[in-house]
Amino acid sequence: MFWQLTLLAYLTGSLSFAILLSRLTGAPDPRASGSGNPGATNMLRLAGKGLAIGTLFGDLLKGLFPVLLAATLGMSVQQQAWIALAAVLGHLYPLYFRFRGGKGVATAAGALLGLHPPTALLALTIWLVAFKVTRTSSIAALAALPLCLPFLAWKQPDALWPMALLGSLIVWRHRNNLRSLLAGTERHF
Repeated sequence: MFWQLTLLAYLTGSLSFAILLSRLTGAPDPRASGSGNPGATNMLRLAGKGLAIGTLFGDLLKGLFPVLLAATLGMSVQQQAWIALAAVLGHLYPLYFRFRGGKGVATAAGALLGLHPPTALLALTIWLVAFKVTRTSSIAALAALPLCLPFLAWKQPDALWPMALLGSLIVWRHRNNLRSLLAGTERHF
C-alpha cells in the first residue's frame, strides 16, 4: 500500500494548478510569462489575486491530501513524510507537463500541515515575517523551511530525513533566485 500511495502522491503532485487555471481562464501560461515559474507568486503577477489564491490552495491541497490519506491508513510518520516528498517531487518535476514544474513551496507547506500542524504554522509565521521585512517571496520561502526543520526534528524525528531532502530540493529549485539575490536583481513586491 505504501508504494501505491507514493505513486498516487507523485501523480497528484504533478497536477499544476497554475497551468490548469491559466488554461481554463485564458490567462497567460505561467511557464512562458513572468518568472516562468508555474506557482502562486507568478500567477499573482500575471493573472491577479483570484488565480493566485486558487493556485496556492490547489498546490497546498496536493501536498496535504496524500499525507492525510497515509495517516488515515495507519502509516507511520516516516512513511507519511516519504509520501509528502513524492507529492513535492511531482510538483517540481510533473509527469503531465514535461517535468517542468514549480518550486514546491506551497505543496511542501501542505505536506507539513498534514505531518505536523504546529511546524506548518511556524513555517507560515517565518514566511510572513520574512516577506514583510524583505517584500521578496523567494527570501521568505528560503527562510521558512530551513528554520522550521529543527522544530520538526524535535517533535517528529522520524520525518526529519525526508523533510531535509525536501528542503534541499526546494533550495535547489530556488538556485536562480539565489543568483538574482546576490546580483541584486531579484523581483520584489
